Amino acid sequence: MNRRDFLIRSSLLTTAGLLARTRLAAQIPAGPTPKPAVAAATQPAPTVTEFRPLRRDVGIFTGRGGTIGWLANKDALLVVDTQFPDTAATCLAGLPGEKNRTLDLVINTHHHADHTSGNPVFKPVSKTIVAHANVPKLQFAAAEKAGSLDKQVYADTTFPDVWRRELGGEIVTAEYHGAGHTSGDITVMFEKANVVHMGDLMFNRLYPVIDRPAGASIRHWIVVLEEVAKNYPADAIYVFGHGNPKFGVTGKRDDLLVFRDYWTAVLNYTGKKIAAGEPKEKIIALENLPGFPDFHQPLPNRLASNLGTAFDELTEKKG
Repeated sequence: MNRRDFLIRSSLLTTAGLLARTRLAAQIPAGPTPKPAVAAATQPAPTVTEFRPLRRDVGIFTGRGGTIGWLANKDALLVVDTQFPDTAATCLAGLPGEKNRTLDLVINTHHHADHTSGNPVFKPVSKTIVAHANVPKLQFAAAEKAGSLDKQVYADTTFPDVWRRELGGEIVTAEYHGAGHTSGDITVMFEKANVVHMGDLMFNRLYPVIDRPAGASIRHWIVVLEEVAKNYPADAIYVFGHGNPKFGVTGKRDDLLVFRDYWTAVLNYTGKKIAAGEPKEKIIALENLPGFPDFHQPLPNRLASNLGTAFDELTEKKG
């Protein structure tokens, strides 16, 4: 067994044990074979994973959780976000390039579990984990609430505004634009490839998650989207944290403006209802926001949460 395989398997056993029935099945003695009918009833659907190159050694990995970005060439190896332990191991094992290499770095776009739970898998074979300065404390608070402190690996390199490094002929820039989805979200740009990873600052045609307890702001999220659309190259490929399957997790600058328009419509709709004297419980009962039919998902339909957050933000008393 080579060093990388050993570290991957050791990390999984320590953090989640989620691959015991799959990649380790050949080495672990099996118990009694369940009856086919029972196995069919309890076996979860397999996670579909995919590596997709985008441009100039940069690509994405999709599996379970937020979209992972990667840079892989003979001189540099890195990932942006880490999903969950099972898909993190799949990503690590299949990254393009030579095997048994140490990753130059891992970047977390923010603290949420579907973007950081794979950190323990990547950490043993990575030089450093980078995130915004607010991320470790937000990750700790969320893990403490969820009872998962023992499963956390935190960024060991943080920054307040901009972090930049040249790696393998590529220039990687991470930038904090202020509160949006949380108070710790960053964009990550591969400058020469002209690819921008937005993390969960972008939900493509999908009612988003917004984490107000973690410092999220709808008003400033709109500002962030406008700043990125204005200041980043018009022909960049944008990578989104999540997306409607019909539209995918990559796109163009115009997709950012569609999402900007969605949040603007949420604030406008909620503000008008507040002005008309409607209570919060009636405002959040809306099934689908007019003008944004592609955003609707039967389950989970997050529109009520979005409208509720807008209500709280618009009615918040300034201290």
